[in-house]
Amino acid sequence: MTEQRIADNLPDWVKDHLARYIATDGADGHLWDASSVGAEGMIATLLLTTEGRKSGQSLTIPLIYGRAGKGYCVIASKGGAPQHPAWFLNLRDNPRVHVQVAADKFEAVAREAEGEEREQLWRQMVDIFAPIRSTRRPPGAGFR
Repeated sequence: MTEQRIADNLPDWVKDHLARYIATDGADGHLWDASSVGAEGMIATLLLTTEGRKSGQSLTIPLIYGRAGKGYCVIASKGGAPQHPAWFLNLRDNPRVHVQVAADKFEAVAREAEGEEREQLWRQMVDIFAPIRSTRRPPGAGFR
């Protein structure tokens, strides 16, 4: 699952970000200018590739991340929408994923954080990207 395919239904600014990240092996795209969504500063992003639970095709999406011990954490907020993003549902069905952080590419197994770990990771991610504070507390996923 190393092919990085851009989904057609993503907003153009996300497609552009993802295309630059892939084309430059993370040199342009790892740090994302959050001012495009009204936040401040440059924020680190990773590329997550999941296998579509319905299509069986690999799909890649850029996500803001934090560190979680030796692994990484992302938040499945979908901008506060009541439903989970497709990538989260995909990794629930198949937690084996491909991750790219800057130029570092690796296979990983995702898991959903729970309890106090989930609360701690939520606070950490709000510190990284404050706009998620206004969303409901979505599930967090970690990669190792």
